[in-house]
Amino acid sequence: MNGPETDDNPVRIGAPPRTRRQALVKSVWIVIWFGYLAGPIGSLAEGGMSPAHEALGWVGFLTFVAVYFALVFRHMAHRPMPSGAMWAGVVLIAALAVLLSWTLGPNWLVLFTFVSVAVAVTQPFRTSRWAIPALTATLVLVGTRYPDARTYLFAYALPCLLSGFAMVGVQHLIRTTQELRAARQEVARLAANEERLRLARDLHDLLGHSLSLITLKSELAGRMLPARPADAARQVADIEQVSRQALVDVREAVTGYRRPRLVVELAGARAALRTAAITADIDPALERAHRGLGPDGEGALAWALREAVTNVVRHSAAGRCELLLTEEWEADERHYLCLSVIDDGTGAPRGGGHDGNGLAGLRERLALADGRLETGAAPHGRGFALRAYVPLPAPAADRPVPDAASEPLPGQA
Repeated sequence: MNGPETDDNPVRIGAPPRTRRQALVKSVWIVIWFGYLAGPIGSLAEGGMSPAHEALGWVGFLTFVAVYFALVFRHMAHRPMPSGAMWAGVVLIAALAVLLSWTLGPNWLVLFTFVSVAVAVTQPFRTSRWAIPALTATLVLVGTRYPDARTYLFAYALPCLLSGFAMVGVQHLIRTTQELRAARQEVARLAANEERLRLARDLHDLLGHSLSLITLKSELAGRMLPARPADAARQVADIEQVSRQALVDVREAVTGYRRPRLVVELAGARAALRTAAITADIDPALERAHRGLGPDGEGALAWALREAVTNVVRHSAAGRCELLLTEEWEADERHYLCLSVIDDGTGAPRGGGHDGNGLAGLRERLALADGRLETGAAPHGRGFALRAYVPLPAPAADRPVPDAASEPLPGQA
């Protein structure tokens, strides 16, 4: 994959260079603009200046280039100077640009363009938005003292202004690229966390139910031996079947393709309740396909049934469990399918208000299907009730029907 995070992108916008090749490419993009310094270098090479002016030219030029390199290259390497030193460097090269162009001739006006770029690179926009026009105005003011002012102003003032604001745009692009890179890393981290949560939730739901059933059947088989070997053998066969199914479920959960069905989970719930010697009172509606229930809603209800029955078997010490599936209308005219699992056991644990991992994961599953979970005391005063709601589309008969009187008769326009 080619992108900003790979070595196939040698420029690496908004990121420090990782290899010598990347550092070389970045350096070339900076050094290439020093071709504009041919004018000052040529005026120094030609001679014809007084010794004082020539010394001022070489010292000022070398100092200007050194400070400019320090400002820009350190910023490129993401090792900027302290703000005070950075400000001092910018002020220094600006002062050198004024001094050299005022003293040595119009060819030195090009230094203002480099100062404008340095301001755009090192300073925030709230500073550069007025500093760049101010530098351009200073260039114009200095340039008016020379005879061919119009030529020099067109050759130097416009590039100074445009280069500065162009570099402001480049800096905004760099910051945006850095923010996008950070956002992509954050999205990847959140996706990994979400996948870990999904796996933890699925494995808890799958293995909690299956291992509870295996434990119960193992205890029964142990009690039946050696007096009832045939019954014990049936329990062992059930254990083998449950363990095989648990292995299949775990594999499907890990690959992300598992979508449980309500009828299948009902069969497992009935077997678990029977094995735990809990009388099951099952609503016949649970055994029928429910029109309008989508796969996401059915999967959420199936997980709710599995989790609720597992909790009844493991924690409730109940003698009876009621499973209901009803349609309910809310006050806001929303239509829900409600799965209720009600037992007559010990009820919610004391110091409640805190869901375990199973109920917390179940709330998340239902929320993904636009549903909700309600838990509390059983209606008859003893036991625990779990209700899972998933939305249903409104029946066609309840939808508004066009007024027959308002529809045109055949043949009417």
